[in-house]
Amino acid sequence: MEGRGDLGKGGTLAGQCAGASVEPAWRSLLAGAVRDPDELWRLLALPADQLPAARRAAAAFPLLVPRGFLALIEPGRIDDPLLRQVLPLGAEGQDPPGFSADPLHEDGFAAVPGLIRKYASRALLVTTGACAVHCRYCFRREFPYQGLPRGRRWWAPALAWLAAHPEVDEVLLSGGDPLSLPDSQLAALAADLAAIPHLRRLRLHTRLPVVLPERVDERLLAWLGATRLRPVVVIHANHPRELAPAVVAACARLRAAGATLLNQSVLLAGVNDDAAVLAGLSLALFDAGVLPYYLHALDRVRGAGHFLVEDDPARALAAELAARLPGYLVPRLVREEPGRPHKVPV
Repeated sequence: MEGRGDLGKGGTLAGQCAGASVEPAWRSLLAGAVRDPDELWRLLALPADQLPAARRAAAAFPLLVPRGFLALIEPGRIDDPLLRQVLPLGAEGQDPPGFSADPLHEDGFAAVPGLIRKYASRALLVTTGACAVHCRYCFRREFPYQGLPRGRRWWAPALAWLAAHPEVDEVLLSGGDPLSLPDSQLAALAADLAAIPHLRRLRLHTRLPVVLPERVDERLLAWLGATRLRPVVVIHANHPRELAPAVVAACARLRAAGATLLNQSVLLAGVNDDAAVLAGLSLALFDAGVLPYYLHALDRVRGAGHFLVEDDPARALAAELAARLPGYLVPRLVREEPGRPHKVPV
């Protein structure tokens, strides 16, 4: 991009990030996130009779939620739509038909370990298994992260593959959440990608600006704003109450660094399966400088059946949303289907 420095010419920002000695504030906040169901129950005064089931669910898929996100939840309300996204429930032990550990069959799309190529012009690099929050509907809740390459030298096969495929012009960083990695690693990776001439865009799929907005700090903005690649940041908010003032401020900082901001949501029973809520989310996103992008039908991952909204009511919601809002604020209702070269309208 015009007016941007090139991290590929010496990697100076990467060196600055690596040399920084003070731990960024977001790392301390993440370290202090709530991981124990008993503590969650105490903090939010939740019904005691549901705690044993929550302990069992968290043993299978650990609880993880930052305290700042918890502060947005109404105490004593177990059906709070923000709480529902992170709350371990006994329903996760159910096994409805059609739900599996790998609903998108991602293993079949691995070009090299850690690099998923489903679409002609884009490739997705699974950078880490770490995240700042464990969303209970996550389609990668059973993904085999332990077998993935980790760190700059382990990404060499993926970088070599990308360099050999000029038809690919965009790389998506995903996970887990790529912003859970240190900025030193991300700056180095951005430099390596910028050195591949045919790459044009760098897209980050991340929930951290929503659940841990402190992550959008000067170190992140330094390398993101300096890369020659056009940065696109796709955040993940499902409900308008998630867009707290700190989140709006984080989005403003990303925009100031040159990033295009999009949002993708998942349609979730008991969270946002209501046209007024979805319309409120789109309006709040636009006010924060973020365009609604996708509204995903639930990926049918094992443990998430209680979030399912069937297709007919989902289409009715989308139609009502289109009647309420201008077209540029209506996210596309889509689903991922294994083997398809693009997302499929519901």
